[in-house]
Amino acid sequence: LGGRPIRYRTMPVVEIKNLVKHYGKGQALRGVSISVEKGEIYGLLGRNGAGKTTMIKILLGIVQPTTGFAFLLDQPAGSAEARKRVGFLPEDHRFPEYHTARSALDFYGSLYDMPRLVRLKRTAEVLDIVHLTDAADRKVRTYSKGMKQRLGLAQAMLHQPDVYFLDEPTDGVDPVGRREIRDLLVRLKQEGKTIFVNSHILSEVELIASRVGILEQGQLVKQGTVDEVTKTTNLYELKVEGDPAPSLAAIAKTGASARQVKGGLEVVLPDGMKIGVVIDILRQRGVEIMGVNQKKQSLEEIFIETVTGEVVEG
Repeated sequence: LGGRPIRYRTMPVVEIKNLVKHYGKGQALRGVSISVEKGEIYGLLGRNGAGKTTMIKILLGIVQPTTGFAFLLDQPAGSAEARKRVGFLPEDHRFPEYHTARSALDFYGSLYDMPRLVRLKRTAEVLDIVHLTDAADRKVRTYSKGMKQRLGLAQAMLHQPDVYFLDEPTDGVDPVGRREIRDLLVRLKQEGKTIFVNSHILSEVELIASRVGILEQGQLVKQGTVDEVTKTTNLYELKVEGDPAPSLAAIAKTGASARQVKGGLEVVLPDGMKIGVVIDILRQRGVEIMGVNQKKQSLEEIFIETVTGEVVEG
């Protein structure tokens, strides 16, 4: 056949369209749409009660949406076929404390119908990955919170799923452990796995996420790559010698806003304006410019400003 080659569209791993969920008179989700591609780490951020857990429960088929659509791995959300390919770490997970890590994973592997020899081999592998091999035969009741969190990750990885839903994966883990978990998630991403992560430790999300979305009162109020979300092209910090105070009124007339900070000024420019305009005003008034730094806000600062309207001081 002649003509152009046929191009097939790759379906997103997670696709949510106009999702609405009512609980009685309350509304947990208000028309949310999200698409997550294969191999992405997507960070879903929001305050308690913003709708994050409801969204995950819908994707896993635990609750049903009021209106809208949710698809997981090209299947309707909640389908048995899709759930077989999911690794899930809930925020407040519980393991039977009479189990050891090894026996707990063997039990969960049996629920996946993994053959015994495969279970034994895979259990050893994931315990090594999360650095629990030395504690594999200790009772779970003796584990610290961080160790239980590592065991939860091992359980989520046991059957080698294609997509992970991780709720607070570094909760209770020390700084060294958090770094190891970050490295693990990046490695899973490089293997083509898709990771949907909720976390209150936004500095952790900022380091690993491909994209982030911020939920507030059931609405997706901001979404994009970390660079897109945190980009603040119009915010500058100027280090100066001399008193900049007499220049503030002239700067304000240009449409820019400036405030004094230790060692200089912090300036926010209107769209289309160059920082050189402010620099010229200062120089005309005898203020020497020692340095200019275009500032970037952290993900945590952006999150707080987005959900509260409160400007965070850098």
